[in-house]
Amino acid sequence: MTHKHHSSWLLHILKLLWIWLLLQQWVSFTEPLLFEETTAGIMTALAITAVIEAMVFLKRIIRVPLQLALIVYAVFQTLSSYSIPVPDRLGEIFRDDQYQHVLPYIWFALAAWAIFNFIAVWVNSKRKVLLVVGLNIVAFGILDSFTATELWKETAWVAGIGMAWLVTEHFNRFRRRFPQGWALLRRNPLKILGNILVIFSLIIFAGVNMPTVQPSLTDPYTAWREWRGMPLSSGSGGLGGLGTLLNPGGESTSGYGREDNNLGGGFNFDYSPVMSIASEERSYWRGETRSTYSGTGWTNRQRTRGSQSIDPGQQLPSEGQGSVPSTTVEQSVTMLNDEVYPVLFGAYSMSRVDEVELPQDSELRWKREGAELHFTSESRQPAYPKQYTVTSEIPMISWEELKEKSADELYANAPMDVSYYQIPSDFPDRVRGLAEEVTQNGDTPYEKVLLLQQYLQSSEFSYTNAPDLSNKRSDDFVDSFLFEIQEGYCDYFSTSMVMMARSLDIPARWVKGYAPGNVPNEQYMSPDGTRTASGSYTVTNADAHSWAEIYFGEYGWIPVEATPGFTMPILAGAEPQEPVAEEEPEEETPAEEEEEEEQAAAPAASASEDSGSLTALLGTAAGIVLLLWLGYVIWRRRWSFRFLRARLSTGKPLTPADKVVAETERWLRSVRRKGLQQGHNETLRESVLRWREQQPALTPLLEPLLRRFEHARYSPVQVEPEAWRAVQEDAVRLKKGIKKAKTV
Repeated sequence: MTHKHHSSWLLHILKLLWIWLLLQQWVSFTEPLLFEETTAGIMTALAITAVIEAMVFLKRIIRVPLQLALIVYAVFQTLSSYSIPVPDRLGEIFRDDQYQHVLPYIWFALAAWAIFNFIAVWVNSKRKVLLVVGLNIVAFGILDSFTATELWKETAWVAGIGMAWLVTEHFNRFRRRFPQGWALLRRNPLKILGNILVIFSLIIFAGVNMPTVQPSLTDPYTAWREWRGMPLSSGSGGLGGLGTLLNPGGESTSGYGREDNNLGGGFNFDYSPVMSIASEERSYWRGETRSTYSGTGWTNRQRTRGSQSIDPGQQLPSEGQGSVPSTTVEQSVTMLNDEVYPVLFGAYSMSRVDEVELPQDSELRWKREGAELHFTSESRQPAYPKQYTVTSEIPMISWEELKEKSADELYANAPMDVSYYQIPSDFPDRVRGLAEEVTQNGDTPYEKVLLLQQYLQSSEFSYTNAPDLSNKRSDDFVDSFLFEIQEGYCDYFSTSMVMMARSLDIPARWVKGYAPGNVPNEQYMSPDGTRTASGSYTVTNADAHSWAEIYFGEYGWIPVEATPGFTMPILAGAEPQEPVAEEEPEEETPAEEEEEEEQAAAPAASASEDSGSLTALLGTAAGIVLLLWLGYVIWRRRWSFRFLRARLSTGKPLTPADKVVAETERWLRSVRRKGLQQGHNETLRESVLRWREQQPALTPLLEPLLRRFEHARYSPVQVEPEAWRAVQEDAVRLKKGIKKAKTV
């Protein structure tokens, strides 16, 4: 490959890299909204497209079919890895209805392929780069403003990608228009990279050190909400990241969460009815579980991964409760709205679906891991069962026995999936430290869990649907709640309970569903005209709730309520033990109290420093680059500073002759200190003649200096631009000669 083609290929690779990174920001945004296997298919499609597009030695008529074939194959392999059935041949997707579920995954992957190729072909100028980057920034800005999802990182990435893409496009255009100039630049690549690095460092350094000020203008949407007296809460409260878009009223309201990766914020209570449940036992109505904590919420959204199709009356495989006896509880559910939920709700762990009227083209799937009963509908107008009856097995646990079980006794013969121990690599150490401190008087996992529950339900924290986020500094959801906000609703308490338990090596998971609800004074009418049974539990959107489940070996998963004001129904036949209380602290002196307050305040300050550590690191790196660049500029311009005094005295740029005269005056000042004084009325020639008589040995050293000065001052012949350097070299030899003469 020639140098010309090598340069073109390298710039093409950079362009593909910027497109790939740009689309990755959209993958980051949609990841919590899509199934895990869908996201995996999209990322695979983007990677395949980028790699094949880099093979410029293949014609496009070959590259496109190759991309499509590999993408379809990769989607099939991805779905297989997620235990999703796929056909042996592509054509079976269209002929066999049982494989229709594969089509949406392929469409998503092909959409990613089409977008990548369109941008790669269409964007071929700086103007189009600016248009694409600008539209992406505007889109992320709108989504950040009108949803509960924070997208400033994605926006910052898009801005950085745009700058790099513009640089690449500039060089590509320069290469085409000025091939000789490009060849010259290629011989000095470090100079090009250095200039680019300095420009980016200037932008980063200015951005990091920009003072924080309140905006002087209010955006129209915010002004409109303030004018109407509407709250500006950006939280989700249960609708998830798209809460404000999904709700017609524009408010974030309570309800079953559809997106769990951006927990927090505030919400309004919605008391519209969801379902009526006839049951002999008061219970929490489970929906789905989550195991992977991201730092901002829960990310595993794979609804049907590892699930199996089931029919009414079929016994559901249990997660495994060992030898613990259980009691049977039946629940009859009547839906009171037309919402379509991803799961059917039931108490604790369901063991059987007794009756259900499934809409056309729908299916029930049981996910054993998590004990989730999923409902899928393939029709274009999805519907949800209006009535169904399920049976649950409620374990009867001897709490006194469980209290005495050590970690080895619980988990040695009942290992749990590592996902239920998962903790992010950057999980704050002070959360671990707090969990250890709170549970220091607990000897067994059960006692430790009760101590964590007692701490979260203490007066340290308060329940509110509109937490004040002004004190939030940490990027981690749990860390900011425990040490900074210290108020919130169920998502705050349940997530903190799970992660503090995991930090103590106790397996735990996050569960969402509904609290028991109330026995209504009046009957509700469902959309089909059916009235609810008298005395049943009526569950509303305001009852949407989340809690923790802790794994205790052969005793299975036990629900734990950490939110103040909520009471977990007592499991059948069980009498939970009181939490192990800590010893009463001795009365403290004012000095000790002050010292404790300072120690308590220290972690908060530490969190603030940690949250800004990455920003500070980027600012420091950019500052170092700028200092090195400034030093390099000073070093390159050092000779300009040499003549600064002469430049200021003349008030105009110096000619080569002026520089020779200035350099002569410089060496005259230096030899004056060594005894060669010039008389007030003497010319330089007269002074040199006198110095030659005093020190004959200096004659060959003085002659060149005198000759160069007179040539610059009196000769009409133009002086060479670098003649002053010869004067400098002769002056150095003169100084050495004077020093040698004194030692003789």
